[in-house]
Amino acid sequence: MLIEFSVGNYRSFKEPVTFSMVAANLDSKNPQIDEDNSFSVGNNLKLLKSAAIYGANASGKSNLVKALGFMKWFIINSSKETQSTEKIKVEPFRLSTETKTQPSLFELVFVMDGTKYRYGFEVTQHRVISEWLYYVPNVKETKLFIRDSDQIEQSKKYQSNNLKQFTRSNALYLSVCSQFNVDLAEKILNWLSRTLNIVSGLNDTEDISYTLRCLEDNNLNDEIKQLIKSLDFGITGINIRERDFLPEFNFLPNDIKEQLKSFIEEDNMKGVKMVSVGTEHQVFDEYGNLKFTEEFNLNHHESEGTQKLFALAGRLIMALKESQVLMIDEFDARLHPLISLGIVELFNSKDNNPNNAQLIFITHDTHLLSHKIFRRDQIWFTEKNRYGATDLYSLAEYKVPNDAAFESDYIKGRYGAIPYLGDLSYLINSNG
Repeated sequence: MLIEFSVGNYRSFKEPVTFSMVAANLDSKNPQIDEDNSFSVGNNLKLLKSAAIYGANASGKSNLVKALGFMKWFIINSSKETQSTEKIKVEPFRLSTETKTQPSLFELVFVMDGTKYRYGFEVTQHRVISEWLYYVPNVKETKLFIRDSDQIEQSKKYQSNNLKQFTRSNALYLSVCSQFNVDLAEKILNWLSRTLNIVSGLNDTEDISYTLRCLEDNNLNDEIKQLIKSLDFGITGINIRERDFLPEFNFLPNDIKEQLKSFIEEDNMKGVKMVSVGTEHQVFDEYGNLKFTEEFNLNHHESEGTQKLFALAGRLIMALKESQVLMIDEFDARLHPLISLGIVELFNSKDNNPNNAQLIFITHDTHLLSHKIFRRDQIWFTEKNRYGATDLYSLAEYKVPNDAAFESDYIKGRYGAIPYLGDLSYLINSNG
């Protein structure tokens, strides 16, 4: 379960940008929403099941997603997929003379196996500046290890068999420990791999493949199909078919054939399969009687919205079943507002989300800005300040009634985080 994520130039005068899934202590006029949309972890921690992030274009929303994606990738791969001479793929904030030379900070607070952890690091493009891991065994936070440049200090609880000598300056100690089978490090990397999922919302290729793999599991097949049929009423069934790739290869343009041959020999294509997805639709006669079903090809005949729904279906079902954290950029792109609402309601439901999965999404869909859907602490905004830096803040920071007209007030600019348009009338006048 995700608690908090922070990113920023830590050693500057600016505080890191922090996103939190910790439920605030709100005086609510809708206790049912409060109860459905949050859950307790132990006696002292209450978390949210979902959160929406709003803001103008270029306000930093997607950068938050990219930062978390980089952090996940770097933790998992820095010790095994990078070389000692490679630069770390971070970029400092370039609109300040002070932060331009400062390291970038990333920190994650999460719950794994019922225990709270806080892990983070500071990096430049050339090296890891610092790294730390803490946990809360009872009440007080306790150090597991601290790294300052090449110096690493660790507690007896963190048994790593002195792996400092194997830790490159551009690799994380936690990642190295996982490579050498340190139990806690392996568990944390496994948690990141299996529990924290980040989806672009625009590029469906990888997510469609994920849904197809999920459909091979009989325990997930029916649930994924039911989800798609429930959210897209025109579809009555889904068929998955495999066929040999080699006959299809012969009909490809020559330039594409040559590109494929550079990756795979033609003899090896005999074992390659192509997967096609068919969607069933009912066909009626002129009297409204059902006659038969017609199969459409998902890629060729269905709308982009239906294709995106299919792409997300596997991620959504797995998140709900496995208590995962799902973060989606451009959530509302190509989806009807009612489908977006249906997905949000799945996560904000005790019946459909008994394992307390968490959904975090970037959106411009203001129809979701309602006290009948969200608590105030589930609504977040990004806005660039006068210096070009992103501010991230929650609606819970505003002194507004819990039953206020969130959507209307947001459009009016009461909470900020909206685009400011210049005078466009001259465009019309100049062509008059």
